[in-house]
Amino acid sequence: MLERVLQLSIERRKFVVLLTLVAAVIGGFSLAKLPIDAVPDITNNQVQINTVVPELSPVEVEKQVTFVVETALAGIPGLEYTRSLSRNGFSQITAVFRDDVDIYFARTQVNERLGEAKEALPATAEPRMGAISTGLGEIYMWTVEFDPAESARAQIRDGEPGWQRDGSYLTPEGESLRTDLERAAYLRTVQDWLIRPQLRGVEGVAGVDAIGGYVKQYHVEPDPMQLVSYGLTFADVVDALEGNNVSTGAGYVEHHGESYLVRAAGRIESPEEIAEIVVGSRGGTPIYVRDVAQVHVGRELRTGSASENGEEVVVGTALMLIGANSRTVSQAVDERMTEVNRTLPPGIRARTVLNRTKLVNATIDTVTKNLAEGAALVIIVLLVFLGNLRAALICALAIPLSMLMTAIGMVQTHISGNLMSLGAIDFGLIVDGAVIIVENSLRKLAERQHALGRVLTLDERLREVAIAAKEMVQPSVYGQAIIVTVYIPLLALTGVPGKMFHPMSMTVIFALAAAFVLSLTFVPAMVAILVTGKVKESESFLVRAAKVIYAPALRIAVRARVIVVLLAVAAFAGSLVVAGKLGQEFIPTLDEKDIAMHAMRIPQHVADTVDRDAIRGGASGFPIPGSGVRVLEDRHCRDGVGSDAAQRLGHLHHLQAQGRMAEPERDQGCTARATGDRGRGSAWKQLRVDSAHSDAFQRAACRRARRRSGEGLRG
Repeated sequence: MLERVLQLSIERRKFVVLLTLVAAVIGGFSLAKLPIDAVPDITNNQVQINTVVPELSPVEVEKQVTFVVETALAGIPGLEYTRSLSRNGFSQITAVFRDDVDIYFARTQVNERLGEAKEALPATAEPRMGAISTGLGEIYMWTVEFDPAESARAQIRDGEPGWQRDGSYLTPEGESLRTDLERAAYLRTVQDWLIRPQLRGVEGVAGVDAIGGYVKQYHVEPDPMQLVSYGLTFADVVDALEGNNVSTGAGYVEHHGESYLVRAAGRIESPEEIAEIVVGSRGGTPIYVRDVAQVHVGRELRTGSASENGEEVVVGTALMLIGANSRTVSQAVDERMTEVNRTLPPGIRARTVLNRTKLVNATIDTVTKNLAEGAALVIIVLLVFLGNLRAALICALAIPLSMLMTAIGMVQTHISGNLMSLGAIDFGLIVDGAVIIVENSLRKLAERQHALGRVLTLDERLREVAIAAKEMVQPSVYGQAIIVTVYIPLLALTGVPGKMFHPMSMTVIFALAAAFVLSLTFVPAMVAILVTGKVKESESFLVRAAKVIYAPALRIAVRARVIVVLLAVAAFAGSLVVAGKLGQEFIPTLDEKDIAMHAMRIPQHVADTVDRDAIRGGASGFPIPGSGVRVLEDRHCRDGVGSDAAQRLGHLHHLQAQGRMAEPERDQGCTARATGDRGRGSAWKQLRVDSAHSDAFQRAACRRARRRSGEGLRG
C-alpha cells in the first residue's frame, strides 16, 4: 500500500504539491487560533459551589449546608468525588468530574441538584457556582487607587469632582469624602459599578473578582434604652425599614387619549431618608428612626483587604474562561482597561500590576528562538552534508509544513501551545525520513546518469526516484514507529502528570505523523519536480574528513569487540550513578518577573488589624539585595473566606520586581501561644512570623502576640 502511495505521489506530483499547500493554509489558520499559554493547565474538571450563611458556626455550616449540598450532588453522571470546606458562615464544595465530561453539562447538572436541595437549606443560604475558570485563570490584575498626591495637587479645582484644597475628595455625585474609610469605600464602588461591568463584556473573561476597600453600607444602630422607653423592639425597626424601602406600581390612568403611569417610588436613597422613616406613634406623635437609632454610612465586616506601598487600594482580578487563549484574552482586557480609565472619576485610576501577556510573550519568544535556531542548524547541516542546495531545500521544507500540520491536530484536540508542548519538538527527528529518501534519490539518479553517460529523461528520472523512495520506505516506517512508541506510554499517565505530559507527547506524535506523511508524498514529488538536469552525488569535505578518522576506529573496534562492549557497559553503569545525582524539575523554571510570598496568621486575626500590621511593617518594604522592587502589594484574608475567589487564607505579598530577586536570609522567627474562644472552641494557637519580614516587623508581631496570649514568648 505504501509503495502504491509513493507511485501515485510521483505520478500526480503537482496535485500532491497543491494538496500540501492547501494543508499548509489550513495549518496557518489553525496556528492563528491555537491557544497560547506558558505551561499546560493541570487543573481538574471541577465545579465550585460557594454558600455564605453569616449566622452559622462552622459546625452548623457543616451539618446544615455542606452535608446537604454534597448529598444532593451524589450520583451526577461523570462525578468522581467531592471535597468540602466549612468555615464560619461559609461553605465551599468542589465537585470534581471526569476529564471527558463537558463543563457546561456538569454545571447544568449541579444547578439542577442545587434547586432540589434548596428546600433543605437554611432560608438565608444561597448556593452559587464559581466562575468557569481554572487555577491558571487569573490572567490580569489591577489596583484601583487615587492618583499620587503630587499630581492631584496640581489639578485641584474646588467645587469640581476630584481633590479639594481642604484634603477631601468630591465625587461626581456630589458626595464629599473626608475620611480614609469613605475613600476606601468609594474605590470599591468604582470597582464594582464602573470597572467590573465593562470587563465582564470582554470575550473570554469568565468573571471579575475584587478584594480590598469597603462595600458601602447604610448602618442603623438602635439604642436599646430608647427602644424600651418608646415600647418598641428591634423587630419593629426592621419591619419599618423593609416596609419603607419598596417601590410599587398601579398600572396607568387614561386621560384625553393619553396614558399616565401610576407608581409610588419608595426606594431609600440617602441616610437622611432612613432617619425620617416612621417606626411607630405614641399619642398621635410619630416616632422616627432618628429618635431611636443612629443612622450613618458604614462599612461591611470584611474578611480581606489590600494595600499597595502602605496605601489602601482595591485589587481586581480578571478570570479567564476555561479553554480560552490566555494571550488574546489578557491583551483584550488590557485594551479594555485603557478605555475603562477614561470613564473613571477624576483623580482615580486603574493601574495594571499583573498581565499574563508578558509571561506568554516571553515564553513564545523563547520557543520561537529555540525553534528558529534548531531549524537553521538543521538546514545548514543538510546543505553541508548533502552538497546539493535543491535537496537541502526539499528536506528543510518538511520542517515548517510539519509544524503547520501539527497545529491542525493541536487545535482539533484542544492542546495549547506552550513551553512543554512546542518545546519538545525535535527537528532532527522530523526531517529524518525526508533526508534518507532525498539522499537515496540523489545517489540513484547520479549512478543512473553515470551508467548511461547522459542526462536522464523524465520517465527515467521518475522511475529512479520511485525506486529510491521504495527502498527507504521500510527504514523510514521503522524509525518513525520506534520514536512514536517511546511517547505512547506517556499517554497512559493520569491526574496531574497526565495533564502535564499528554500535550507534549501528543504534539510530538502529531509532528512525527505529519513528517512521515510528507516523506511519503510531498518529498518524492518535490524531488521529481526540482532535481532535474545533471545530478552529481559526491561526498563533502566534512564527510571525507570524518571517514579518515572513523574508518580506522571502526576496524579497531571490530577487532577488539569484547573490550569495546565491556567499556560501553561500564560507561552505562557510570551514567546511572551520575544520573542519580542530577536535580529534578517537574516543569521548566520560568522567570515570571513576579514573586509571590505567603505568610500565615492565626485565624483570630481581624482583617483591619492585619492591614495595619502590613502597612506598618511588610508593606513599608523589606530589604532584598539587588531586587529592584518597584511595587509591593499586600493581599490578605483570614479564615472567614468571602464569596470572592481572590480572598485567600493568610497573606499574599505580590512583588513585581525587575531583574532577579535574591532569596532573603532566613532569620529566626518567634512563636507565641494564644488562647481564645471565638466560636471555634478553646485551642492553643501558634503564630509563626515569616523571616521574609523586616526585624522591626518581627518584633512588633512578637509584642502583639505577647499581649494577646499573656503567656510570654518562646523560640
